[in-house]
Amino acid sequence: MHEIVCPHCGKAFTIDEAGYADIVAQVRTKEFEASLHERLALAEKDKLNAVELAKAQLEAELQQAAAAKDSEIQALKAKLEADDVAKQLAVRDAVAAVEKQRDELRSGLEKAQLEMKLGEASLKDKYETELKARDTQIKDRDDAIERLKDLKARLSTKMVGETLEQHCETEFNRLRATAFPKAYFEKDNDARTGSKGDYIFRESDDADNEVVSIMFEMKNESDTTATKHKNEDFLRELDKDRTEKGCEYAVLVSLLEPDSELYNGGIVDVSHRHPKMYVVRPQFFIPIITLLRNAAQNSLAYKQELALVRAQSVDVTEFESQLDAFKTAFGKNYDLASRRFQLAIDEIDKSIDHLQKTKEALLGSERNLRLANDKAQDVTIKKLTRGNATMAAKFDALKDGDGATAE
Repeated sequence: MHEIVCPHCGKAFTIDEAGYADIVAQVRTKEFEASLHERLALAEKDKLNAVELAKAQLEAELQQAAAAKDSEIQALKAKLEADDVAKQLAVRDAVAAVEKQRDELRSGLEKAQLEMKLGEASLKDKYETELKARDTQIKDRDDAIERLKDLKARLSTKMVGETLEQHCETEFNRLRATAFPKAYFEKDNDARTGSKGDYIFRESDDADNEVVSIMFEMKNESDTTATKHKNEDFLRELDKDRTEKGCEYAVLVSLLEPDSELYNGGIVDVSHRHPKMYVVRPQFFIPIITLLRNAAQNSLAYKQELALVRAQSVDVTEFESQLDAFKTAFGKNYDLASRRFQLAIDEIDKSIDHLQKTKEALLGSERNLRLANDKAQDVTIKKLTRGNATMAAKFDALKDGDGATAE
């Protein structure tokens, strides 16, 4: 038995062990409910603090990610704009350089054309002077005829014996070292095309630019030959040999038609029959070489200038090819940079999507905490004792006891 004093009236009364246990259980149940409510309040407060902290952290991370993305986008835009400006400047400089070189080449070509015209006028004046000198030579044709007859009388036996070709070669070799140190004068032994001339003369400058080239044919026959040939019989074949061997001029050195006033008068130009062709007597063999070489040397400067202009034109073409290659390579680099820029944007979008999913997960956690809180708030003694007859009876008895005491 236990003695209990009423806190209200101070009256003492005794209760058995069962009653005392019920009272103790009732007191403990009230303390449990108070403790439960206190803990639920703390849990709610911690939950609210955690949610607020998570929201603040999420907003800070989102702002930081957005700021980083904006910064990276601005940096990429600035780089692309700088690359575009650099590309435009490079193209503009390249085009300006090409236009400048084109203008220089055009100026040089106009200068070369002007000098060529002046050279042609100079050559024309020179040939007019030579024609006048030729007229003077015509006046002396009788003396030339006499010299020819004398030469024929002295060489007729000798030339037929050693041939006119050997005579011309000997005459050239006498002057080779002094007058023609850089010249080529050799027998034409190339018969691959079916025919060949007698001799080829070539002369070049120090830069291997050809000054002049001449295909020679020598014709002679004995006075006792029954069928007499004419110089014209050999001109077509000589022109063919000149073309096949790449010579500029063709010269027939001939003792045929010994009584012809035309051929006995000196150097005969037969270009009306075949281009750049002459017929001469043996005594004009060296003079015709000298005349053609001097005429070619006068125009050599213009040939060299023209070769230079052509070389510069090739350089311009090569530069344009290099410029096109540069444009192609630059375009490839620009495309690569654009693709990498787009890749960076895609990665940023993926990061934002990941943060968005994290935010949704946190919001889902908040909803679950709210549901748990709602369930905790809905907890009552009635619900806790539902289906538990023993606990319901004890609570009912406790309530009844409180009512009796109050009475």
